[in-house]
Amino acid sequence: MKTNVELLENNQVKLTVEVGEDIISKAINQAYESMKKDFNVDGFRKGKVPRQMIEKLYGPEVFFNKAIDLIIDETLTKAIDENNIDIIARLRENDLVVLEMSKEKAKYEATIALRPAVTLGEYKNLEIEVEPLDVTNEEIDMYLNKEAEKNSRSIIVEDRIIEPQDKVFIDFEGFVDGEAFKGGKGENYGLVIGSRSFIPGFEDQLIGKKAGDEIEVSVTFPEEYHAEDLKGKPAIFKVKINEVEVTEIPAIDDEFAADVSEFDTLQEFKEDVRKTLLEQKEKSRTTELQNKAVENAVENATLELPPALIEENVDRSVQNFAKRMEQQGLKIQQYLQFAGLDMEKFRENFRPEAIAQISSSFVLEKIAEVENFVVSDEEVENHFKEMSRLYNMPIEQVRQALGRNISMLKEDLKLQKAAEMLAATAKIIEKK
Repeated sequence: MKTNVELLENNQVKLTVEVGEDIISKAINQAYESMKKDFNVDGFRKGKVPRQMIEKLYGPEVFFNKAIDLIIDETLTKAIDENNIDIIARLRENDLVVLEMSKEKAKYEATIALRPAVTLGEYKNLEIEVEPLDVTNEEIDMYLNKEAEKNSRSIIVEDRIIEPQDKVFIDFEGFVDGEAFKGGKGENYGLVIGSRSFIPGFEDQLIGKKAGDEIEVSVTFPEEYHAEDLKGKPAIFKVKINEVEVTEIPAIDDEFAADVSEFDTLQEFKEDVRKTLLEQKEKSRTTELQNKAVENAVENATLELPPALIEENVDRSVQNFAKRMEQQGLKIQQYLQFAGLDMEKFRENFRPEAIAQISSSFVLEKIAEVENFVVSDEEVENHFKEMSRLYNMPIEQVRQALGRNISMLKEDLKLQKAAEMLAATAKIIEKK
């Protein structure tokens, strides 16, 4: 096996691997063994056709595609290890290119993302502007309104017409030029009127209708709509309104305070709310301080992220979003269609967060290394106890869940130490 490593921009290398007849012959034999059951040749039982006969009938390249996959599986990891390449992200399909494949020589190249080198700038004693620690009457009212909403009840109404903020459950199917279009159908979909989550004008036409109504909704797809065949086109949606759900919110008074708290009067409850909000603000400010301190440290540092690492992070975000949509009964392609987005534009929404998250991790890792931070077994145990308290779980259950990979947990706690140190050394400036 011959290898060559070429340094590319954006913290990547191009690894070229070349193998000879021995490895190729072995791979072709393995490919034949796994594929021979797929060939039917007169005079031979299925799976018993000799390799030479198959190659004569279908050409000598018949097993090449499978064989090169086997060659890559066998040689890529070995080539990476031999060249001490510090790979940081899994290879994507377009990162592998086959350059040559014959019975005498096979050659391919892999574009590999490397662990970024981090050069730290200033990260201690940085000025950070934060909100002052006070609680306004407006914030107390907002808290009480949310508490009232929590204690609201949803009821299904039959005779009342639909109003903004009602939740309707609908069956719908969309038609353009009299033909149903892909992704334009849903059953018993929950839609909050006024959420603007559908095509402009769709929700407005449900206002004033009732449960049981079957209507046609006329809309026009936006000119910037991602599907070329739907851009700017008028559409008709046949809609059946199955149910209308409204929310009843209790009045905020002494009776409400007695129902939801340990206090008899609304005034006493408000004073307790003020105290609670102040405690929350103190915790939030600690988190804000850490986040801003890390952001500043990242801004002052120098590092170059390989594209594959960013895309891997975006992949996870898209997959998580798709799972949440499926739990609500909507496929990701349907969501994109209704939102007027294509997948690439949708993925762009996640890239800034991915870049920030990855950069923060590498910078904190470098700071922890420079500061010689270590995490003791005692600190790990204290972390278990804190998680047990926060999530009200038996500590043994916490140990079982978090203790499967102690080395990874210690690395996470080390990064947390670095973030806490950045916040502790920051110069705090309160906004006026």
